[in-house]
Amino acid sequence: MKYLSVKEIIEIEPDGKEVVLTGWIRTLRESKNVVFLEIGDGSTTKSIQAVFSSNSEMFSSLRHELGTGASVEITGRLVISPGQGQSSELQSEKLRVIGKADSDYVLQKKRHSFDFLRTVPHLRGRTNTFGAIFRLRSFLSMAVHQYFSERGFFLVHTPIITGSDCEGAGEMFQVTTLPLHEVPRAEGLTDYSQDFFGAKASLTVSGQLEGEALALALRRIYTFGPTFRAENSNTARHLSEFWMIEPEMAFCDISDNMELAEDFIRVLLQRTLAECPDEMEFFDSRIAPGLIKSLDKVAGSDFVKMSYTEAVDRLRDSGEAFEFPVSWGCDLQSEHEKFLTEKICQSPVILTDYPAEIKAFYMKDNADGKTVRAMDVLVPRLGEIIGGSERENDILALKGKMIKAGLNPENYRRYLDLRKYGSVPHAGFGLGFERLIQYVTGMQNIRDVIPYPRTPRILD
Repeated sequence: MKYLSVKEIIEIEPDGKEVVLTGWIRTLRESKNVVFLEIGDGSTTKSIQAVFSSNSEMFSSLRHELGTGASVEITGRLVISPGQGQSSELQSEKLRVIGKADSDYVLQKKRHSFDFLRTVPHLRGRTNTFGAIFRLRSFLSMAVHQYFSERGFFLVHTPIITGSDCEGAGEMFQVTTLPLHEVPRAEGLTDYSQDFFGAKASLTVSGQLEGEALALALRRIYTFGPTFRAENSNTARHLSEFWMIEPEMAFCDISDNMELAEDFIRVLLQRTLAECPDEMEFFDSRIAPGLIKSLDKVAGSDFVKMSYTEAVDRLRDSGEAFEFPVSWGCDLQSEHEKFLTEKICQSPVILTDYPAEIKAFYMKDNADGKTVRAMDVLVPRLGEIIGGSERENDILALKGKMIKAGLNPENYRRYLDLRKYGSVPHAGFGLGFERLIQYVTGMQNIRDVIPYPRTPRILD
């Protein structure tokens, strides 16, 4: 590469060696006959200071172009900085403006709210906070792949366009090439025979069903890709487009599944704390004080195992006045999950054996006929971070569950085929990648941990 990054330059011994610095101006400060340019390039939370003589002809001729946000190339000598908070600075000799920034550049030197920065998603990556978030997102992406590769899992790519509703909730975005004002109808129903696929198609809500098929061929697989939910929830916890991590394992039961989920969270936290110290210190000091300590505690904890029934009993017996009352058969809310992890257990919790009525059709029944072999991993401060189950591997039981859920088994005939030809116990889980990043960074709104959030009424 022609240029070194700021991260690489600040790691060089400041012994007067000539370097070429490129980046964007964060601030410009003049003091007597000296000008200080603070330059960043997104490679690190830190910036580097370039020092000029304000009397030099070179600087004077370019002064009108040197606004916040302008991109520059600076050549100079890297020396020990006499200033506080930085070990080196650039004694500048040459300056070239690559691209000017107009005076209406919005990221001037002042504090901007996250609400405002969501209105300029094309620029917010230049701020310290979002630069740190997106670097950490990149690191965690690679850490996920490394984790599964080291444990014998194969990465598979499942379809984004599908005819199956994995969750059975019907909250899917339809995909069609039919002109919406000329949709052909037959007996009041849309005639999809004229559509691109000849059938109704939607964006996937999960790669699980296709992933199961490949797990029953390759033993251990995982998917890591975009998923889409047309859930009209405009909250700080929901996205319409997000990324999912979904391992699936053959010859695996619910106990094996819980063991993998716990290890997965623990290892990712340990690696992040060890290998991203600058970003984590930034989040700890600027976003969520005490973050590093709390994550370190979770990374070193044994997760408490508890049944849904026991959790409901302990929540009811706690005497806490919850906004949503707790009863057996209810879907636990975030306030319940946080209370379990922060007050009752004071550690991460894995809940198991949920009522069948509140879980998806593909989860395996327990012997009691009322609960299924589902599991949710709960962590302090966030609540649920992973959801999974042992999958139903009996074809007759699975057909019955589909019909009860209002699904047509004929639409899932290939999924049912897996139970006809060499069926085995198998299990897996799903983790919303943005939920993981939100937890690790301490950010309050999930829209702030994905570069371009897609939510109801927001596409731009």
